[in-house]
Amino acid sequence: MDNELNVTYITFDGHVEVQKYRYLYFVIMFTAYILIICSNSTIVGIIVINKSLHEPMYIFIAALLINSLLYSTAIYPKLLIDFLSEKQIISYSACLFQWFIYYTLAISEFFLLSVMAYDRYVSICKPLKYHTIMRKKTVNIFLILAWILPACQMSVGPLLFANEKLCYFILKGIICNSRIQKLQCVTSTVANIYGLILFVESVPLPLLFILFTYTRILIITYRSSREVRRKAAQTCLPHLLVLINFSCLSTYDVLLARLETDFSKTVYLIMSFQMILYHPLFNPIIYGLKMKDIFKHLKRLFSRDKLN
Repeated sequence: MDNELNVTYITFDGHVEVQKYRYLYFVIMFTAYILIICSNSTIVGIIVINKSLHEPMYIFIAALLINSLLYSTAIYPKLLIDFLSEKQIISYSACLFQWFIYYTLAISEFFLLSVMAYDRYVSICKPLKYHTIMRKKTVNIFLILAWILPACQMSVGPLLFANEKLCYFILKGIICNSRIQKLQCVTSTVANIYGLILFVESVPLPLLFILFTYTRILIITYRSSREVRRKAAQTCLPHLLVLINFSCLSTYDVLLARLETDFSKTVYLIMSFQMILYHPLFNPIIYGLKMKDIFKHLKRLFSRDKLN
């Protein structure tokens, strides 16, 4: 606690021998951050530049990758500064802001994945109505809601937590996730109810909707020709892989933050790195390799670079 400035500081206690391996940590995470920026930006750029990819499905993929960039930018700069600092600290207000951005973008991810599932459902199950339903205006509305709605939902959290009295000032972790509630002397009932409602409407409900749409797609394609099944698999498989990956990591994050376990700091650090590394790198790899049209443009881009 800094009494002169009246600023409350939180110490991150999730680092392992950071004084000894600070430069190694920095190089690894800085390299990962550059790879995340380059891989996601490349595919977004390909989608923006090529008019043939200005379809709802590819626009939503671009939005998903932009979301990954924002997610990484909310975490990596502070993490890199911590590796080179003598003390790994953050003001409580900044910690709440990182928590807000972290979970807002996580909810946005589920929203975008739900929209993408709906897009595939309309495309495969109602092809004649696709262009009527998925108009440019509809796509724009979905994109705006994907970021505005989660931000409004999450904005209540900092307001609830900001006035809570803190009894602990050491956070077991390397980023500000839902463990910040454990710093409070008493967790309010209102905050618990808010958290439960937010979790249910942000994770299980979108997941149920996505499972329903893909089940419908599976039923329709099973009754269709082999060519329809092949096209459906080409476009739906990458979305499903991304969904499974993100759902596992989200569950991982909730369990890691909520469960009282006796894992060593090293295990916690490895788990934390998995959450911030896998997802932002996984998305561009899957969409770059598995989406036929994107891969074609990627191949053409790198072939051109070799010729030059």
